Order: sequence, then structure tokens, then C-alpha cells
Amino acid sequence: MATIRARKRTDGSTSYTAQIRLTRDGAQVYQESQTFARKQAAQAWVRKRESELDQPGAIERANRKGATIKEMIDRYLAEMKKVRPLGKTKLATLKAISESYLGKLNDQDVNSQLLVEYALWRMDEEGGGVQPQTAGNDLAHLGAVLSIARPAWGYEIEPHAMADARRVLKKLGYNMKSRERDRRPTLDELDKLLKHFQGIQTRRPTSINMLKMTGFALFSTRRQEEITRIQWADLDEVGQRVLVRDMKNPGQKIGNDVWCHLPPEAWAIMQTMPKVLPEIFPYSAESVSASWTRACHMVGIDNLHFHDLRHDGVSRLFEMDWDIPRVASVSGHRDWNSMRRYTHLRGRGDVYAKWEWYEKILQAPIKLGARTLK
Repeated sequence: MATIRARKRTDGSTSYTAQIRLTRDGAQVYQESQTFARKQAAQAWVRKRESELDQPGAIERANRKGATIKEMIDRYLAEMKKVRPLGKTKLATLKAISESYLGKLNDQDVNSQLLVEYALWRMDEEGGGVQPQTAGNDLAHLGAVLSIARPAWGYEIEPHAMADARRVLKKLGYNMKSRERDRRPTLDELDKLLKHFQGIQTRRPTSINMLKMTGFALFSTRRQEEITRIQWADLDEVGQRVLVRDMKNPGQKIGNDVWCHLPPEAWAIMQTMPKVLPEIFPYSAESVSASWTRACHMVGIDNLHFHDLRHDGVSRLFEMDWDIPRVASVSGHRDWNSMRRYTHLRGRGDVYAKWEWYEKILQAPIKLGARTLK
């Protein structure tokens, strides 16, 4: 049974509260109400809800206690932890979503409109003012949760909500896909950075040896997280290879261990590291990133990431006329499409063939600090 009551607001306008009560065998089994500014809207809602509640199992579903998006994310993280740890970026993103206003909403509230609204909020100053690509990553990571929550745990989620939201955002003109970087360091920029790092090593010999880290990253094409995980036990001396553990991959990261060839320059730099710890480069990836960012700021270099050394290293090998399989044996790429994003050629030949800093990197002294040796 449904009733609609008109009520006067303090501003003199009228609101209409529609209430639905359902009884079975003399006992009330369900109650729901909504308030509208127009009576016609209230009547339309009553007709729609009564039709929906008349379907088999509808009352049971309506009475179920919903789960919040935060609860769904927490359950997802707990389940995934049993299989493999998530990457730090995905983990941080999901935790941020769970702590936002979106995390307080129930599963039944998840629809395309809500997801579009969240993406627009993220791109707004109030939500962080992020780029569309970052908002797209948020939706992608949340989508991984929703894709499991409905079929595996029975949460009430509109099946096509995420796909519809992405379609709407695309039609609104937002490019949610990550942009391909084509930034490579110049020799002049590397000269400034390495002089800066050399000065730090002179003043603080036990600090992170960014000379070695920079040179190895460039010639090996390895990411900073991979470099700091490499152990002496991971080396194949005969094949001049290294086992890169948990290599980043769109479909898999944890457990994705790949043997990668080390070019002579990278192999030589690595051999100058002291063999006193299991790790070859016993530094924190976060500290390496912070040191790089701070140095770029100090010497006036804009928009150059440590990861751009990998771009430079892969592009250098192609400029030296290496073929795709040979470059892939160094970079660890599985296909040309993914490798193409790292390839931005400037010409032919090896620009580092007579690079003065190569010998300086080899000769740079190493002194591990007490904190590193613990």
C-alpha cells in the first residue's frame, strides 16, 4: 500500500513524501519512503517501485543489508592478499577510494551516474585536481573490485555501470587512457645531475650512490624498484643475465620473474658494487626516487623522471641497430606494442660510446652506511 502526503516547507513551497508499506499475513515486511518536489514525480516513483517490488525475491533483496564500497574494497584486498600482494600504486589508489565519500556508499548505489560523478570530482580541485588519466586509473582499479564483488560475493551492483561510465566520460571529451611519455634525458641534463650527485658523494660518502644507480638504470633499462630488489644470487655469470623478480606487467606483477640480459656497461657497473649484502643495490626505491626528484629541482631540470632512464636505455639499443628480440632480451618486454611506448629514436649510433661519465661511474667509490648494513 502506498500513500503520498503533502507537506509545507519553511520557505512556503510544498514537498510530497511517498511511502510504501507492504504486509504479509498481517505483518509489515517492508517500508520505504522518498520525498519529491512534485506530486507527479512522487506518483511515478510509487508506480515504478511497486512494480519492482512485485518481482519474485524483490522484497528480500530490498531488505538485505547492503555493503559499502569501502567494505567491498577491504574484502577484495583481504582476498587478493591470500593469492599475491597488490602493487603499491593499486593498493594506495583503492585505499584512497575507500576513504573518500565514495567509500561510504552502498553497493546498490553503484551506477554509471555515480561513477561519472566521482571521476569528475577527482578532476575537480576539491577532489585533487588530477589529470583525466589518473581518474581513469582510479576507475580501472575500482572496476577490478566491482568485477569480483557481484558474481563472487553477491553484492547488488549494476553490471554495466563501469563500462557505461567510461563511455560517457569519453563522449564528454575526457581521455582517460594514460599518455605515452617520450621524455629522454639529454647529455647536458645528465651532466648536471651527475655533477650534483658526485658532490653529494664527496660530502656524504654513505648516502645513496646515485652515480651507480643512474648509470645502471640507463644501461640496464631496469626500473628503480627492480634494481633495488636484485640480489647477487639472481645473477647468471655465464649468460650475463639477471633474474628480475616481480617485473611489472599489465596482467601480472607479483611472481612474474624474468631473466634479462645485461649489456656490458650495466654488467661492469654492477660488478663495482660491494658484495657484503644479499642485494646488489641495497637502497630504498622510494629514497632513490626522492633523491632524483630533489636533484632535478636543485639543478633546474623540469619534467624528468628516474623512469625516463629506461626510455632512454631502450631507445639507445634501437639506435644501435639492435633488433626487437635482442632489445626485448634486455628490457623484458613481451611484445612490440608495449615496447614501442619506450622507443623514441633521435638518430643512429651510440651516443654514450665516448661518454666521459661512464668511467667516472665505474671509478666512483662505494661506502655503505650503517643503516644500509643493518
